[in-house]
Amino acid sequence: TEIHSGEKITLRCEIEGGDDSEWEYEWKTTSSDRSVRQSESFEITATSHSEGEYKCKGKHKTEVLSSTPWSTPIRLTVSDRAVVTLQPHWTEIYSGEKITLRCEIEGGDDSEWEYEWETTSSDRSVRQSESFEITATSYREGEYKCKGKHKTEVLSSTQWSTPITLTVSAQKPKAELKADVTDIPVGGYVTLTCDVSSSSGWQYYFWYRADKSSNPSSIHDVSSAGQKRVSKEGLYRCRGERGNPVYYTEDSNTIQLKENSKFCILTFFGLITLRCEIKDGDDAEWEYEWKTSNSFKPPKEKEYSIGPADTSHSGNYSCKGRKKSDQSPTGWSDPITLTVLSSSPQPVLTVPERAQHFISDSVSLECKGNSTQWRVKFQEDSSLADCSLWDKMTGSTCTIEEYRSRNNVYWCESGSGEFSNAVNITKQKYEIILVSPVHPVTEGSSVILSCRLRSSDIVSNVFFYQNNKLIQNDTRKELNISAVSKSDEGFYKCQTSGRESSQSWMSVKGEWDSQGDTPLVLIILLLLLYRCRQSKGETFI
Repeated sequence: TEIHSGEKITLRCEIEGGDDSEWEYEWKTTSSDRSVRQSESFEITATSHSEGEYKCKGKHKTEVLSSTPWSTPIRLTVSDRAVVTLQPHWTEIYSGEKITLRCEIEGGDDSEWEYEWETTSSDRSVRQSESFEITATSYREGEYKCKGKHKTEVLSSTQWSTPITLTVSAQKPKAELKADVTDIPVGGYVTLTCDVSSSSGWQYYFWYRADKSSNPSSIHDVSSAGQKRVSKEGLYRCRGERGNPVYYTEDSNTIQLKENSKFCILTFFGLITLRCEIKDGDDAEWEYEWKTSNSFKPPKEKEYSIGPADTSHSGNYSCKGRKKSDQSPTGWSDPITLTVLSSSPQPVLTVPERAQHFISDSVSLECKGNSTQWRVKFQEDSSLADCSLWDKMTGSTCTIEEYRSRNNVYWCESGSGEFSNAVNITKQKYEIILVSPVHPVTEGSSVILSCRLRSSDIVSNVFFYQNNKLIQNDTRKELNISAVSKSDEGFYKCQTSGRESSQSWMSVKGEWDSQGDTPLVLIILLLLLYRCRQSKGETFI
């Protein structure tokens, strides 16, 4: 019964226990709308004329003296609501920026209204227009609110709008430029990131010059993403801009990028050995680092021998060198893609490099195998669920989107009914996670477990636990197991800065095991047993 101008509403007269075809209708109203209505229902568009009480009664078409009493009246109240809008839309502005405030009457015709403004700022100039532009200064800070008064209906006005608060910063913002590395690898690139972290709405310009004496030139169009890939040696800076007319930040710091004359070559020997070679380098001068797209992390040595390979070893492998004397690095080598085919057609479920994820992460699970149709299923409490119903299924990939909490066992089913391995994924609102392998680790291989904080870097010691027993408590921030054995299998968790991660299971398989993931048949049997005992009122752990 409380509506805004411009809204449409239908009033209907109903005869309780009566047949609609047998009745005629009569209406009465205290509103200014005096049009005669004798229909069962009618629609009105709300204006100030619509306000008032409405009641109806029915008269029988054939029985002349038969009519109902008047109904209980309904009172309609029509109100117009004022809203303050900003253009541009941000409320934190900087001295010198221009911004327009506008008073909008929802459902109202702009030509019918006059406007009144109030502010807690030091700016006491009287404004009675629908909108006005201000140039930000400190005395513009404060709350702004407005209301409308109808030009023809003297007593008709809106309530005061909800106030909007403007914050003005006197200091001009400065963009910050960062680079992932400062050495450009041969044939590669460096990613530059420009950011104005204190507010929103910025777009970014990147500038380049070959040396300090040359003139700077724009290297890219304006980017709202704030990231650019560059491959030229030289000096780089950036700035942010927003609004119309455009407001510019101060130029960022300058970063100098240099081309790296040293680079790695990754070579592939036979079926099981990868070697990292430094061009024109003496092996004794270098230490090595590896990067893979799978769950394996090779040791920091020149050669990596895989041993008996299985499908989990498939992926991209890259390496780089770091000089022992001054720790100067080479660029990453071009990756080698290793594909290990399974001897059986069993589907495989692959995930990102860890089992635990922050709630803000997007996690992708991909089904691989000889099928064009896939379903990803998971255990939800005591029942089974389908990714396409709860998350997002695209082709062979199930995506658990940002801010979706999950703590489930997942597996793939092919169109012909074949089952893949099963993996356990944890994605919850923790400030800390354990980085551990999501797939089983082969006996004899190396593995590194680490801790990760969502909002900051780890600055203190990290404690590692296996099956709730403290196994490492020193200045090292990683748990490095150089040669995994069956005794290393178990639940792991980490603790740092007074925070503790949840536990994740690390599975260890023998060198000749073709499948070390949790068998799906075991999960299904346990689930059936759980449901059976639960139905009998038994507790099952």
